[in-house]
Amino acid sequence: MTISRRDLIKTGLAAGSALSFPSVLRAESAPSAERTARVVMGADLRVFDPIFSTATITGNHGLAIYDTLFALDSKFRPQPQMVGKWGVSDDKKTYTFELRDGLSWHDGAPVTAADCVASIHRWAQVAPGGQLIMGRAKDVSRKDEKTFTIALKEPLRSLIDILAKVETPCLFIMREKDASRPATEQVSANIGSGPFKFNEALAKPGSSFTYDRNEKYVARNEPPDGLTGGKIVKVDRVIWDNIADQQTALAALQAGEIDFFGSPPLDLRSVIDSDPNLELELLDKGGWDYYLRMNFLQPPFDKPKARHALLHLIDQEAFLRVMNADLKYNHVVTSIFGNDTPYTNDENTAWFKKGGDPEKARLLFREAGYAGEKVVILNATNVPVISNAAMLLASELRKIGVNAELASSDWGGVVARRANKGAIENGGWNIFISADSDFSHSSPASTTWFVANGDKAWFGWPKNDEFEALRIKWADVETLEERKVLARQMQQIWWDFVGSVLLGQIASPIARRKTLTGLIGMPSLLPMWNMQKA
Repeated sequence: MTISRRDLIKTGLAAGSALSFPSVLRAESAPSAERTARVVMGADLRVFDPIFSTATITGNHGLAIYDTLFALDSKFRPQPQMVGKWGVSDDKKTYTFELRDGLSWHDGAPVTAADCVASIHRWAQVAPGGQLIMGRAKDVSRKDEKTFTIALKEPLRSLIDILAKVETPCLFIMREKDASRPATEQVSANIGSGPFKFNEALAKPGSSFTYDRNEKYVARNEPPDGLTGGKIVKVDRVIWDNIADQQTALAALQAGEIDFFGSPPLDLRSVIDSDPNLELELLDKGGWDYYLRMNFLQPPFDKPKARHALLHLIDQEAFLRVMNADLKYNHVVTSIFGNDTPYTNDENTAWFKKGGDPEKARLLFREAGYAGEKVVILNATNVPVISNAAMLLASELRKIGVNAELASSDWGGVVARRANKGAIENGGWNIFISADSDFSHSSPASTTWFVANGDKAWFGWPKNDEFEALRIKWADVETLEERKVLARQMQQIWWDFVGSVLLGQIASPIARRKTLTGLIGMPSLLPMWNMQKA
């Protein structure tokens, strides 16, 4: 009988013993084990600029070292963060913001209103909500060292909500000299004003990154609440270890070499449950909506019928089974507004069929003029939930005569390549798989997934002027019932032009040692403040 490495791991973990793997974790000194948290986030940090990239791992990096003007509390209400006082004029056109005392950059310089103005301008180059604000702005300007204003040509009722958004790219405030760089160019410095400092000296790309407590950070007086309140750092150091192999990462967690694992293996969760030192915790109870993003700029998905073909091909339950074997966390999702938002609806979802409809998909590809050209699917091999889906997609496409090819890399490679708008022979692509928090699908005005203005949209660059007009209208609709009506109109159009194809909803627990407590559960991003080790 052949004993696989996975069988060996299962045996060792089930017996409660720590397996020995070559480790990069023991060689590096730390302030003290009790004051150092070691985490495996589930992806390799390649891009450090959280405005340049929408990658969640980059957003988490931004959340650690930068700060925000506003943030969402645990009930998803916007609250001031860097802002100490703010007000709006009687005509609702001029907002005035004053920074709170004690804000300083990691290099010792004070945070100023000029930094905030420059950061808003840069963020607005790429963030849908920021673009909406700037489209109505008459002026965004510094008033004095701590005060700035946003003057509008017409009221924008959701302005504060947009400033507080939690979906990437968030409005992280940068130094004026960094924020003066175009959003299409990466900021190279990792100097923020947030509760953690990025330790450049200990940076080991591909291996680990180190974040040290910012001893000069002045937290708000309120208790922590979601992403708001006092950002109290209760450890001296957090080290992000990049362990691509999930089995090795889990063995490190069991051995106490790491304290947190963001993506524990699906088939070993029962082992984690049975380990007295480990705990599974569902931090984001709404979960993530997974989807296919097609390239509208290149054939065959520049043709609507080819996009409709994918819509009919997908058997969500089959995809969910290969993406997440723990079925209790899986749900079919057919609404572009997710499963658990006030705007979830069933408009124009007659395309959904249990088991999918591959023959319909084959016919639609033929009607789209598909003639056997290569269809490249970006495959993040170090993210199993995505890689498993990519492999199943390639298999299902081949069954109906599509020349599907997997372009395999780690997630960092996918993030880099998906920005390429060129043809396949020039390093382009046709499909990649990603996910957003279910919560983010309640905010079409400020969530990148919804934007449909062509080459200015998020990767895939979908275009539909009718949908885009309704998306912009969303920010001005005042009542819940009016928004529900608008949501149905938007969904009708979306499934007509097929901006993306949904694969299903998954709520994924993290794994941690029981000695690591205080984790804050919010959609999309993971804050590192408030965590502590016993």
